[in-house]
Amino acid sequence: MIKGKIHSIESMGLVDGPGIRTVVFFQGCKLRCAYCHNPDTWEMNGGIEITTEDLLKKILKFKPYFDRSGGGVTFSGGEVLLQCEFLAEILRLCKENHIHTTIDTSGYGNGNYEQVLKYTDLVLLDIKHVDEIGYKNLTGKGKNGLNEFLKVLEKVGTKIWIRHVIVPNITDSKEHIKKLGDLIKDIKNIEKIELLPYHTLGVNKYEKMKINYKLKNTESMDREKCKELENYLKAYLKCIT
Repeated sequence: MIKGKIHSIESMGLVDGPGIRTVVFFQGCKLRCAYCHNPDTWEMNGGIEITTEDLLKKILKFKPYFDRSGGGVTFSGGEVLLQCEFLAEILRLCKENHIHTTIDTSGYGNGNYEQVLKYTDLVLLDIKHVDEIGYKNLTGKGKNGLNEFLKVLEKVGTKIWIRHVIVPNITDSKEHIKKLGDLIKDIKNIEKIELLPYHTLGVNKYEKMKINYKLKNTESMDREKCKELENYLKAYLKCIT
């Protein structure tokens, strides 16, 4: 029996892949993103220990709801790739039960990714930054982890939705967006690109946990400007591919 650590389960996810989805948040993450709205998922010693069999039972309770909408289950975090053995097994069990599977990841795990992707229908890939210095400033880690995961993703050919958070004065310039375009232009299995506006909804968690919030003086990103940048990125990609 394989056990893992999860933080929580959301039964009606609407922005975590196609259709209505059950979202399972894993515990533990190596990154310390400045804008993370789930700092309570960072430490591996938190959360709830559960077996893959018991987790599957919980997921199956919601199957009638997500089946009708063309949805499924999304494994998010934290960082799901820190628990690859547990993740691969629950993904396998979901596929045996004809459930559409998605993982929401920064690509920053412990390796063994092919085993996970074998049972994954869709990857929501959260690209934190486009270069080494920016990545480290924003997350506390270098970009190598993402680079390694991208190589495996391209080899396996799993469908990808690219996601990138637009933070005022950090990732909101056209120069930055061009670099993002250059980073992803050769990835053949991208189905969708989403630029997400930075928000401050998780700030209260930092206060409760007595963690310094690095972006306390940064306002939420304007949604219209974010959409303009998304359109700019798509137009740029058409020009260079």
